[in-house]
Amino acid sequence: MEFQITEVDTVTIVALSGELDGHTAPAMQDQILPLIHPACKILLDMSGVSYISSVGLRALLLLYRKTDGNQGRIVLSGLSEMIHDTMLITGFLEFFEAYDSVQEGLVALQ
Repeated sequence: MEFQITEVDTVTIVALSGELDGHTAPAMQDQILPLIHPACKILLDMSGVSYISSVGLRALLLLYRKTDGNQGRIVLSGLSEMIHDTMLITGFLEFFEAYDSVQEGLVALQ
């Protein structure tokens, strides 16, 4: 899994690419947890994620809980149809706002 972190105004964009599973989820958490602070705004660009396992879903839930606990916001963009459907069926989209593009996610966080 690869990570690219950029800042746009007050939003931190984390572009993920590869598979988010038991092998890569800890590294993803290590990259993103330090970005969480009070009132933070994080956009996870998932357009490069080809697969997500249950461990990956749990890692996303942890990020959501930490961000929410700091009165911050975390949104997703670019979910593939398969990942979107998986997150919908498992109830994960009740926690996350999901947008088709990074631009839509940025607008929502402004």
